Amino acid sequence: SSQPGKFSFPIEVEDLLPFDVKGVWESMEECQKLGLTKAIGVSNFSVKKLQNLLSVATIRPVVDQVEMNLAWQQKKLREFCKENGIIVTAFSPLRKGASRGPNEVMENDVLKEIAEAHGKSIAQVSLRWLYEQGVTFVPKSYDKERMNQNLHIFDWALTEQDHHKISQISQSRLISGPTKPQLADLW
Repeated sequence: SSQPGKFSFPIEVEDLLPFDVKGVWESMEECQKLGLTKAIGVSNFSVKKLQNLLSVATIRPVVDQVEMNLAWQQKKLREFCKENGIIVTAFSPLRKGASRGPNEVMENDVLKEIAEAHGKSIAQVSLRWLYEQGVTFVPKSYDKERMNQNLHIFDWALTEQDHHKISQISQSRLISGPTKPQLADLW
């Protein structure tokens, strides 16, 4: 273990404190009841964490914002959230962020092929896939042309064959967990 008060990243497992999900969520619910917020939600909650939260919540989270893109599709989480009326919002929908090495979305040959077949960009294919999954997303761009392209995903659809090809894309998380060793369900 590291010295008290001194942490390095990733954090050693023994340096973690238990998370009081019940106490924190009750405080969030109180904020909503007082009219301080219209809705409450979570970020980076796995299925297991959501199950724990739902076991103590009187107000369900409206949203779970998580890393999601075509190279990290989060199928189990999407299914769980749909069954429980929780909206999923994707961050890093184009697999950028803290990426090192090749971008498994924007440099993917399968997605390039699908994009060319539709006369669209890989970004548009990626955002259209998220839209068709019922996922909201937050693409980040300062480029006006790219922002304009991001809006042009509603007048066409991916085919069943496109969806099959997309489901075969190798899956890996862009941002690894904050602990050493990695705890699969920490977030």
